[in-house]
Amino acid sequence: MALNLSQKQEVVAELADVAAKAHSLVAAEYAGTTVSQMTAMRKQARETGVFLKVVKNTLAVRAIEGTEFAVVKDSLVGPLLYAFSTEEPGAAGRLIKEFAKSNDKLQPKVVSVGGELYPASHVDVLAALPTRDQALAMLARTLLEPAAMFARAVQAVADKQGGGAPAEEAAAEATA
Repeated sequence: MALNLSQKQEVVAELADVAAKAHSLVAAEYAGTTVSQMTAMRKQARETGVFLKVVKNTLAVRAIEGTEFAVVKDSLVGPLLYAFSTEEPGAAGRLIKEFAKSNDKLQPKVVSVGGELYPASHVDVLAALPTRDQALAMLARTLLEPAAMFARAVQAVADKQGGGAPAEEAAAEATA
């Protein structure tokens, strides 16, 4: 279905708004993908914070102008599906990689993160990025490790000097 000028302007404005806020972009060829596969992909995209859209490349180029994704404009050739990660940088990569496993027609073509253009093979690198919760857990572990090591060292010294029980009793009396 052909779009009139105002509909095209709406599509470009919507895509430009998403591109301005997105963390990463994965463009993939989707020709040959069934409707049920696309529906399942769109459903998972909504659940994972990925904006998924099929638009003409000329409209996509206009939409990404002035954003960090402008570096991909020369690589946008053929029918493409655009996946923008709006919540986590790796979400679009994980989505495309997961669906490409069961659908050999879905082929990543372009990956862009932080104003850099990467080849399609970097979708694996993007997909391997930790989620926000995983990154926070890794940070918490890193911050807690020195305190845990200190506590183990203090306990080892207390154990060496006459057993751990008096040290524990002294600590309990000090807090009481």
